[in-house]
Amino acid sequence: MDIRVLNYFLITAREENVTRAAALLHMTQPTLSRQLKGLEAELQVDLFRRSNHSIYLTREGLLFRRRAQDMVNILERARDELQEKQELAGTIAIGCSELHSMAEVAKLIDAFQEQHPQVKFNLRSGNNDDIKGWIEQGVLDLGLLIEPVEIGKYDFVRLESQEEWGILAHQDSKFANYDAIRPGDLVGTRVITIADRVVQNELVSWSGDYAVKMRNKARYNLLYSAAMLAQQNHGVVICLKLNQTFDHLTFVPLEPALKLDSVLAWRGQQPHSAATKAFIEFVRQEKN
Repeated sequence: MDIRVLNYFLITAREENVTRAAALLHMTQPTLSRQLKGLEAELQVDLFRRSNHSIYLTREGLLFRRRAQDMVNILERARDELQEKQELAGTIAIGCSELHSMAEVAKLIDAFQEQHPQVKFNLRSGNNDDIKGWIEQGVLDLGLLIEPVEIGKYDFVRLESQEEWGILAHQDSKFANYDAIRPGDLVGTRVITIADRVVQNELVSWSGDYAVKMRNKARYNLLYSAAMLAQQNHGVVICLKLNQTFDHLTFVPLEPALKLDSVLAWRGQQPHSAATKAFIEFVRQEKN
């Protein structure tokens, strides 16, 4: 599969118009259309649904766009790695959960770039499952993960910050005036909770027998959207305490306190670029 055709596909999917995409690619519209038809024939699926003036992705096209973007990103990174010069350079991709310990990672990045200013970082947000999947696919070099997490096949350093669980409650909610949330307090309340199953188990263990008595309203992988629900006073969000605030929402900690550790992890038995290897060694020296 020609990488150029993947780029043709991605630009057309973004523009939703073959004529406009062809102009951006400096090629004729019939030539671009033939390339896209050839890609569909090779994959044996329809990637686009066509109308008189626009072109839209099918369900298969939406799936393939994610994979195509990953393939293009991996190739671009491989080119950077193969063309590395004597001065350390390149891009390091890190998956970031929404964690208080991201401040530690930011300090590590800043200190490393002071020594190696030609190294760039690409940050990609997600939850534990997202980040582990991206590491396995080769899209990410390292990932910031909250424990408990299965890290048997990873090398890692444990970070110093602890992640504290609590709730976000609307200022008009009775919970906004609580000093802490205790097991049983949320019985009958609509709760918006994290989608990660391993972390869910920790929360269920904390809640004990009361866990099944809470009403699940929604699950989330990143906090912002869940906070928007809570801002309408539509339930409370069970979440981590972060260095950010949301209008009309109050953070209330759990009691007894539920605090978890986090790790910065990477695949140990896997070749890394010179920049990534240097950063891993730098992290080990700083944290061990």
